Amino acid sequence: MKKIKLPWKILLGVMALLLAAVLGYLIYVFAAYYRVEDNQTLTVETAGDSAGGAVSAGELYRAASYNIGFGAYSNDYSFFMDGGKESRARSPEAVRENVTGAMETVKAIAPNFLFLQEVDVDGTRSYHINELDLVSAALEGLFQSWTFAQNYDSPYLFWPLLEPHGANRAGQATYAAFPITSAVRRQLPIEDGFMKLVDCDRCYSVQRIPMADREGELVLYNLHLSAYTSDGVIAEEQLEMLFADMLSEYEQGNYTIAGGDFNKDLLGNSSEIFGVSGPAYTWAQPIPASLVPEGLSMIAPFDEENPAASCRNADRPYGPDNYRVTVDGFIVSANVEVRKARVWETGFRWSDHNPVYIDFILQ
Repeated sequence: MKKIKLPWKILLGVMALLLAAVLGYLIYVFAAYYRVEDNQTLTVETAGDSAGGAVSAGELYRAASYNIGFGAYSNDYSFFMDGGKESRARSPEAVRENVTGAMETVKAIAPNFLFLQEVDVDGTRSYHINELDLVSAALEGLFQSWTFAQNYDSPYLFWPLLEPHGANRAGQATYAAFPITSAVRRQLPIEDGFMKLVDCDRCYSVQRIPMADREGELVLYNLHLSAYTSDGVIAEEQLEMLFADMLSEYEQGNYTIAGGDFNKDLLGNSSEIFGVSGPAYTWAQPIPASLVPEGLSMIAPFDEENPAASCRNADRPYGPDNYRVTVDGFIVSANVEVRKARVWETGFRWSDHNPVYIDFILQ
């Protein structure tokens, strides 16, 4: 059988077109990338029957934090950026099921304050479902006020080729059973160059709630620190900024609580505690104790009798050998007394994270 040979000019033309497509895509990605400005004022939404109120010293409250994983991570889901296979939620129905399931868990926890991360409001990976609307509908009647801070709005990621991750806008939602009087978005430092396209934008939000019986405020911080970085150092710079902000508020007489996904090993030795091993993930390194200033404390949720991790690596469906680590937790100022800090075990049914919570008193 005679072989068909393509003229070398055609081959060069095809290669030139492919190169032009790649260069054009890279130009688009860098041109489309942007960062939200610092100190952006956030809109505070309120329940229709909101009647005011304020927090009081000496009362026992509960705060919970939950990274809902953009509604994709059932416990048999694996994610391509973690070494798995999938890049999007499996269907619009799966998104709704996972988000509403996560909110049913929140209802069982019954927090007075709620920090949510990876809430998509418009994403290819989540079929352009506004998850903030799903969350607010599911939690109707439980909270007086809430805010949303956009964490990132990524350009279209054309990978994996057969099912691209796409363009995604996501952020943090903060809910309170008391009126939030004001809120801002603070821009966090991120890596420069190509890595900023992988890790996207990063922020934390700051919510202010008045005290009922004294001067000062309860200041809530909702955070989601960088994960996909080259060496993990940038997350420490992000923490230093957060610590400085919280310490300043504490020194002014306010109470401060931060909750969220730190992408750091808050227990310091999660592999040993949970009997699992894995590569030296840059997102799962301990926080140096020397980094935490006097006046603030890191709170890592843990129950010695029933140890449970807050996060699994999604390189494969969840099983007993999955790498597990506690990366979700809290920071509190010295005038906040934490009575209890726990992981709420769900078996990672609705997300690659388990929710965490603290019971606390403002002294």
